[in-house]
Amino acid sequence: MKNFFAEFKAFAVKGNVIDLAVAVIIAGAFGKIVASFVNDLVMPLIAAVFGIPNFSELTATINGSEIMVGLFIQTVVDFVVVAFVIFVAVRQINRLKRKEEAAPAPAPVASPEEILLSEIRDLLKEDRQ
Repeated sequence: MKNFFAEFKAFAVKGNVIDLAVAVIIAGAFGKIVASFVNDLVMPLIAAVFGIPNFSELTATINGSEIMVGLFIQTVVDFVVVAFVIFVAVRQINRLKRKEEAAPAPAPVASPEEILLSEIRDLLKEDRQ
């Protein structure tokens, strides 16, 4: 049992697990921001254009069953906004990576030993010819 807890501690303290926990927390906060953006800004603008004050009340009734069309529209808009924000973020990250890759690496500086060995090699080549 002691070994089990030691193994669990080693697992829980690894950097990947902590990074994942931080990512989940940030994603939750980001989800609230996107939900507020969609509910408080985007949906009122869409509602103003279509003349429907509240999409959540938009329903369709088929054979006595109420279909929540407005909630579906809300979910689709949430998805589109999140997908667009993630696309823009990934695009910017890729652009920064390309700039880093495109920057030429500085020429390696040879150590005095390497310079001396290169000179010896060159002298030996001259003697053989």
